[in-house]
Amino acid sequence: MPIVTATAIGALALIAVLLSVIATVLPGYGAPSASCGTSAPTDIPPHYFELYQQAAARHGIPWTVLAAVGKAESDHGRGTGAGVTTGTNHAGAAGPMQFMPATWQSFGVDGNADGSKDIYDPADAIPAAASYLRHSGAPPRLDQALLRYNHDPAYVARVLRIADSYATACPPLLVNGSERGSAAVAAASRWLGTPYSYGGGGLDGPTTGIGLGAKVTGFDCSGLVRYAWHQAGIALPRTAEEQWQAIPHVPPGRQAPGDLVFFQGSGGGPGRPGHVGIVLDAGRMIEAPRTGLRVRISSYSAREDIIGYGRPINSTRTS
Repeated sequence: MPIVTATAIGALALIAVLLSVIATVLPGYGAPSASCGTSAPTDIPPHYFELYQQAAARHGIPWTVLAAVGKAESDHGRGTGAGVTTGTNHAGAAGPMQFMPATWQSFGVDGNADGSKDIYDPADAIPAAASYLRHSGAPPRLDQALLRYNHDPAYVARVLRIADSYATACPPLLVNGSERGSAAVAAASRWLGTPYSYGGGGLDGPTTGIGLGAKVTGFDCSGLVRYAWHQAGIALPRTAEEQWQAIPHVPPGRQAPGDLVFFQGSGGGPGRPGHVGIVLDAGRMIEAPRTGLRVRISSYSAREDIIGYGRPINSTRTS
């Protein structure tokens, strides 16, 4: 890969400008959702679009950046050159996200839990790219991370231009014109994979719980919601039923990222929810489901036990 030298100053200046644009279009550098919902921009295959969003939610890297890397490296797996589906390219890189074998040995992941880390499988390669970018300093030092991914300022500038085009096509969905919903989604996303723990989820994270001296190692459903919205500057009650009663309700079809979706759940009923999740997009949510499972992204659109949706904007602001 090319080495950065003094001759790259002009390109790096362009990167700085593009980063300011990306920061404006993508507030918070980590909200995985966009107003195009589950519909991909026209040049991204739907399967890749879903994988980019899932990896963004798990690792806190904007999906637009991951998609831009995928576009630049292999046209989202459709490239016909060497190294995309088999073998390596002229530089020795392989797979849709073009990992060098040594880097893959350190950062390759089994993203689809099929028992293997396949550099050619986008379900493994995309979350591995997100993990590597995170390790390299993204999102706060996105330019540094992209330069580490490919040591060419022109490459970084190209990726940021592509990311900007995706962000323009799918601007972040804001709740009531604010960024708090996106902030709540980003806060919850950082704890994907955390174990469910009944009564778990203090305002500082999953190591404190309700009750004097309580100490837990995970979240329950309403604890995750309360924690996420506390990080966004909004105070919520402790239980799903109390949260439902405390916040304005949103008509079906008008829910946005960060809104809460309530279910009858175990022991609940109409008007008295027993479970709550955080809306990620038109069909998916982040939830702490039940004992034995972990905080995850799951579908809610086909569930028949939905009570309704709520928006915490009018609740009491935290300090």
